[in-house]
Amino acid sequence: MKTTRKAKSARWPRKSSGALLAAGPGILRGERNGRRVELGQYVVADPLICHGKLTYRGTRIMVWQILEALAYGESVDELEKAWGGRVSKAAILETIRLAGDALLDARGRLNRRLNGKLAA
Repeated sequence: MKTTRKAKSARWPRKSSGALLAAGPGILRGERNGRRVELGQYVVADPLICHGKLTYRGTRIMVWQILEALAYGESVDELEKAWGGRVSKAAILETIRLAGDALLDARGRLNRRLNGKLAA
């Protein structure tokens, strides 16, 4: 007589492969994807929120959306109003400062770390 193995149950909790770590009550952090990085008081990068793209603390609003709107001529006040106050004026100003710091050195010259990696 041939014996067959029972299929494993797909019930939770599943055994972790080490990919997720508990970082506190109800909070999981991705071990393979890195950890949350706080670039300022408002701007963060968390691998579990919007695939690690820069967002504003407590939201899923991505920094590139604000930068793009600024590039198209919207004012800080217009953006704050457009996002219903979910992105504060201080957060938008921090975004501009961080973008400037990434692009320019302390003397206002093109940052040498970029080494010709700017897209036109």
